[in-house]
Amino acid sequence: MRRNIFATVVTFLFILSAIIPITLGYNITTITKEQMDEHYTFENYYFPQTYISEKCIFDVQFNHIKQDISTDLKESARLSLNDIIRGEIPQTQTTNGLMDSAWPMYCHDIRHTGRSLYSTENNPGIEKWRFATEGSAYGSPVIDDQGVIYIGAREIYAVYPNGTLKWEYDIPFHIESAAAIDENGILYVGTMQNYFYAIYSNNGTLKWKFSVGNWIASSPAIGDDGTIYFGSEDDYIYALYPNGTLKWKYLTSVAVYSSPAIGDDGTVYCGSHDGNLYALYPNNGTLKWKYQTGGWVARGPCIADDGTIYFGSWDGYLYAVYPDGNLKWKTGGNLAGTTPVIAQDGTIYVGNRYLSAIYPTNGSVKWSFDPGSGRTIRGGNPCISAEGIIYFGTHIGETDGGELIAVYPDGTERWRIMLATDWIWSAPAIGSDGTVYVGSSNDASSGSEGYLHAIGPRDPNAPETPTINGPINGNIGTCYDYTFTTTDPNSDDVFYYITWGDGTSDGWLGPYNSGDDVKVSHTWSKTGTYVIQAQAKDTNDLKSDWGTLTVTMLKDKAIDFNSLFLKLLEKIPLLQKLLYLLK
Repeated sequence: MRRNIFATVVTFLFILSAIIPITLGYNITTITKEQMDEHYTFENYYFPQTYISEKCIFDVQFNHIKQDISTDLKESARLSLNDIIRGEIPQTQTTNGLMDSAWPMYCHDIRHTGRSLYSTENNPGIEKWRFATEGSAYGSPVIDDQGVIYIGAREIYAVYPNGTLKWEYDIPFHIESAAAIDENGILYVGTMQNYFYAIYSNNGTLKWKFSVGNWIASSPAIGDDGTIYFGSEDDYIYALYPNGTLKWKYLTSVAVYSSPAIGDDGTVYCGSHDGNLYALYPNNGTLKWKYQTGGWVARGPCIADDGTIYFGSWDGYLYAVYPDGNLKWKTGGNLAGTTPVIAQDGTIYVGNRYLSAIYPTNGSVKWSFDPGSGRTIRGGNPCISAEGIIYFGTHIGETDGGELIAVYPDGTERWRIMLATDWIWSAPAIGSDGTVYVGSSNDASSGSEGYLHAIGPRDPNAPETPTINGPINGNIGTCYDYTFTTTDPNSDDVFYYITWGDGTSDGWLGPYNSGDDVKVSHTWSKTGTYVIQAQAKDTNDLKSDWGTLTVTMLKDKAIDFNSLFLKLLEKIPLLQKLLYLLK
């Protein structure tokens, strides 16, 4: 009997020892014939650079194991331990997909549709508030599930929906991309300092940072499993685990400014300055296919409901490519300067010199909207509200200003508001209450080099729009008086912020009694037409819309008697002779 029990135990232990390595061991991947063919072709074997670009399966599968023990890896390990000490569930055991919020990433979602679920029907195009940033606000805003707005400049800022600061995180270089927020509230963002950051959105503290070979202008996308994808100037497309370690990286030929989009099957699509759009397998970063264009693919692609990928190239074409990498159509005319976005009815909107609406079936132009002389739409990527209104920023001249413009789905203008003294290079985002948020770049004389702007219905307790009275015509070098007046619904004291249209501002003046006339003087030094702008705020920091007055300043034409006499001599030749005889 004992022998039988002993034999049974030995047999059980033998079976268990065979099962445990399989169930708990390394992640074993089966390599198909197609993958073998892809990785061991003649070109891959004899051309190492091509081979490196296509990736070695073993390098990819065990990248996170054999990664160099760098400072960043040590910091990631330390921070992961801190997570456990805080009592948080380790990220490797959660999905960490994109946060379910009004606008959690660049172009709203992982397919880059740019399409909000919320209406802006009651948005009148009034500036509710502006928040000053350190440096130009090139970065595009994102919004979490509490309505907090995050935007990058020389720091990353968290701003409450009322325009007050929640926190700021000091990054010693500029941010030119949008962040992305996962469902656990971790904020991911790249910088022009060669680091990619993970920050706790609740308090603005660092979770980890990951070093790359050059700056990052690409906005990240977060897969359903929590993998974070982004590109870098160092020519790579990166995939990071949520704990900050490398999953894989794919080498293109030139810099990657494009922001990745993710298909329903997990395929990662990203452009490169080498002119290719790349489709990569998400599990190991190997190449699925690539599509070659004639110019930089500098902006991110977008993906339609049927899986068609739309993207622009600096060869002047907008491309539509099937999920298998074959061309559906391409349409020219220098259309594509932004990431395309997709309306609910499938219409594609893309900006460059014009905002163009494109039919998805054949790429023909539905309509084009001209934003005005000297204006371009490049960084100010379009976004779309639930009712189909398109919002985008403009870049006027070199540094002559930037507007936010709202256009109806039929291509007619709804409203526009001038926000920047330099330009708007930020992609707008739409909040759950219909507020539109956008960053701007400004001359320092405007009070700050950058702002986050909130455009929407004015608070009913805010002061009325200021009236401006004074001369509308005058001469340079002469001081003129202007009167500014507003009333506050609660009779609170008010302040005025005045810009004179020549790059100068008096900052916030006040406080003054509600309803009192406030006299302010100004002198213009150059001829031209100027727009005086004034905004009022009360002691609760509730701000009015901007009042405006257009003035024209000319040169003071003093009488020049010498010029008059010479003209007289030209008219009367006899007088010239008489004067000559009198000499």
